[in-house]
This record gives sequence, C-alpha cells and structure tokens, in this order.
Amino acid sequence: MFEVKNIEDTNLAENPVVAQMSKYNHEQLLFCNDNDTGLKAIIAVHNTTLGPALGGTRMWKYNNELEALNDVLRLSRGMTYKNSISGLNLGGGKAVIIGDSRTMKSEALFRRFGKFVNSLAGKYITAEDVGINPLDMTYVGMETEHVVGLPGKSGDPSPVTAYGTYVGMKACAKEQFGSDSLTDKVVAVQGVGHVGEYLVKSLTEEGAKVYISDIHEPSLKRVSEKYGATVVGLDEIYDLDMDIYAPCALGATVNDSTLSRLKCSIIAGAANNQLKQEDVHGIAVMEQGMIYAPDFTLNAGGVINCYSEVKGLSSEWAMNKAEEIYTTIQNIVKRSKDENVPTYQIANKMAEERISAIGKVKLPL
Repeated sequence: MFEVKNIEDTNLAENPVVAQMSKYNHEQLLFCNDNDTGLKAIIAVHNTTLGPALGGTRMWKYNNELEALNDVLRLSRGMTYKNSISGLNLGGGKAVIIGDSRTMKSEALFRRFGKFVNSLAGKYITAEDVGINPLDMTYVGMETEHVVGLPGKSGDPSPVTAYGTYVGMKACAKEQFGSDSLTDKVVAVQGVGHVGEYLVKSLTEEGAKVYISDIHEPSLKRVSEKYGATVVGLDEIYDLDMDIYAPCALGATVNDSTLSRLKCSIIAGAANNQLKQEDVHGIAVMEQGMIYAPDFTLNAGGVINCYSEVKGLSSEWAMNKAEEIYTTIQNIVKRSKDENVPTYQIANKMAEERISAIGKVKLPL
C-alpha cells in the first residue's frame, strides 16, 4: 500500500506511517494485503496497558490509503480511552478494510482477514463496526477465536451503544436544561444505521421531535415511516433550530464550516471522532455555550457489550453498565465547568489517569 522505492533514501521522520504512529503513540500497526481475495486492511493496536486491544472492524471506501491510515489510528486511540473511561480491562485497537461494503464482501475476504487477526495471537480482538454485520464476523470467526459480537453470543452491540448514547444525552440535558426529560426537545440524528435507528426509537418513544438524515435513502424512508421522524437533507441538518445535534454516522462533522451554522445547546451522538480537530473545535464548542459529550464516552455501550461476551457476563450486566454513562457524562461536564476546560480534555484526562494508575499496578515487584 505504501511504496518505498529506495529504503536507503527514506527519512523515517518524514515517513507518513512512522510519523502518524508517533503522533498518537501507537504500539503496533499491521498492514494486510491479499490479491486473491481483494483484501486491503490495516489493524492498529494503540495501547494494551489495561488488557488486549479490543475494537471493531470498519469497511469503508476510502479515497486513499493515507485517509484509511489516519482513520484507523484515530479510531484505535479512541478505543483506548473508551475502554479506560468505561472501567473495562481492555486496551484499544481498531481495524479498517478498504473497500465498498455493498459490493466487495465475500466469505473468502473475511476469512483471510480473520487469519491476519489471528496472527496477532490475542493482542487484538475484533468486532463489527461501520459496514460490517454479524455474518461478516461469523466468517472472521472461522479463522480466529479473537472476535466478539457473533450471532448466538452477545450479538449485535447496536442496542447497547444506542442506549448508552441515549442516557448520556439525557445527562447533558439535565446539565443544560435543568431536567433530563427529552419530551418535546428537538433532536437531529445524523445517520440512521443500526445505532442511529435504535436511538431514534428511544427518542420518539419519549416524545422528542426527531429529524433524521442519511446517505442511504431506503433506511431514511423506513425509519421515518416506522418512528414518525422527519427527513431532512444531508446539508440541511446543520441549519435546523434544534436542542440536540446527534452525529451517528462518520466523524469530523463538527468543524469550522458546521460550527458557524449549528443552532443547538448539546452535541451528543454515537459517531467516533466528531470533532475534526479536538484542540480547535472542542474549545470552540465550549466558547459557544454548547455541551459536547465526548464521543468515546457516550458511545461506549458497544464495547461494553463486547466485553460482556469476552468475560461471559449477561446482557443485563451490559445494559446496567451502559447506564453508568449517565453519571460519567455528568462528572465530565461538572469538571469541565469547574476547571473551565473543554469536555474532551476532561474525558481524555480521566482515561489517561486510569491507564497510568493501572500501569503502575502491573509493574513487577
């Protein structure tokens, strides 16, 4: 994927792979290629201080390999923080498969990917993410035991992810509006895939006014008809008069362009890496008086569900654990206000504090 014509002339400091790994302090990258099946993938292991790196596999039609690399590095770092702040004994990792999930899937491709996962000998545990379904993971599971979310086990993590997002959203409402009731609140849900649809269900059942957008027209139509949500255009969603903006598709939708248009009090959704630049847009959100629920905290229900499978815990345990996201978000927002620091920085600090503390526990006597 990354061609070096003359390794003797290559300055490692200028190598995009090494530079990016150093930027996010990753432990390991595995580049996967198989011409026979068409597999091109990257597995990123960010940190294993707390335990094996767990994180889903995403299949996406990236514009180029560097875009895929940046995505997998950011996502895997987010998994480290997500697992830590959720109190799970797991490290952070992620994988991306480069390709169109609607046209390029095959049993052979996923089984070949499973062999690459297996080559890491348990250092990385995979699960489903964007563009991946339980059947795909079944094929991966034919070649490795280091996979979770399989049918008949903990299964689809989307309901738990959506529930954690929902209760975290309510915690934000409590802080911003004085009540955690979402009745009559206007919520714009961007992306109505598995997680987004479950979130829409909870919101409409509570009596929120819900707007939805998505690149997939059939999903929009079905969710709209099933739950009474109002469909808006992909770009139109940023100009709505709303109480809560809930990004549940891909990341970086909170950026220079959208922040000047968003008319909301809360940003709380299930997407990863919602802030295009944490150190820029996290501060801008705070300065505009919005509460931003750090994404890796809010959407931790999925990994909680996977952890329950790894440890043989019940689905009830997973839902109860996801409910703790309410209190975690409350604590983050309170510390943010007390210290006058953006919420993303508080969440990062809380995750890093646990990793540092447990890292000391694991030192040899």
